[in-house]
Amino acid sequence: MSDPTPFVVAGIQCAPQLARPDVNLLMILMWAERAREAGAALAVFPECAVSGYCFDSLEEAMQIADTVPGTATEALESIAKQLNLHLVVGMLERDAEQLFNVAVLVSPAGLIGKYRKIHLPYLGVDRFTAHGKDGFQVYDTQLARVGVNICYDCSFPESSRVMMLAGADLITLPTNWPESGGCAVPDFVVPTRALENKVYYVAVNRVGTERGIKFIGRSSIVDPFGRVLASADDSEQMLLAEIHPLQSRDKHIVRVPGEHEVNRLKDRQPDQYELLVKPK
Repeated sequence: MSDPTPFVVAGIQCAPQLARPDVNLLMILMWAERAREAGAALAVFPECAVSGYCFDSLEEAMQIADTVPGTATEALESIAKQLNLHLVVGMLERDAEQLFNVAVLVSPAGLIGKYRKIHLPYLGVDRFTAHGKDGFQVYDTQLARVGVNICYDCSFPESSRVMMLAGADLITLPTNWPESGGCAVPDFVVPTRALENKVYYVAVNRVGTERGIKFIGRSSIVDPFGRVLASADDSEQMLLAEIHPLQSRDKHIVRVPGEHEVNRLKDRQPDQYELLVKPK
């Protein structure tokens, strides 16, 4: 395969409605059209963009959750095909008696994969969802190698590190940061995950209020050196930035040849990290 070329990513900071997947899918279409008109090849939407987040019970959430593949992913596939656009979109998945908080990756050719959220806070619908058990996936797309995690996952550095080791050029983070607990994450955690792994990081939050919980927005796109390429306030908006996958793949940073060089991959000492993988 030839080297990947630069492309534009769009972060869609929007305000999904609770328990209205029909309305939210129309909203996703509208923003996807805007992203494509702006030249984006990949559009990243918030956590639970299809379903909303602040459900009060498992039963209530299960009524809105969908299978994967299912009705919602079919609609997303249609959008992706129509616009020749890749999408990362958060939703709720129903699998037998279990509920999962998932993000799906869709290309113009169809559904590529899904990621089930692994780290679950005691908040909103995550009080009722099951832990993902399929690991952190990196998907080889026509654009780049795309990793997917969701919200609270970013607070565990191992999540991003695993995706970096699996070859991710770009890590996407659909999220629902609330005003009470998420205010420091955009400033410190997101740039750190990009810097320490030398990858692009696209963190896309929602805005608005659901059942008394306000979401802070403040989405951002960060380059492999931890520099913020685009950032948002707390209003609905679209962020755009150009991604150069080859920058992520070259982990060797030369500041002064022969005097000051850093390699984010080779400088690791994994034999010293045994405690990280011991059972809790």
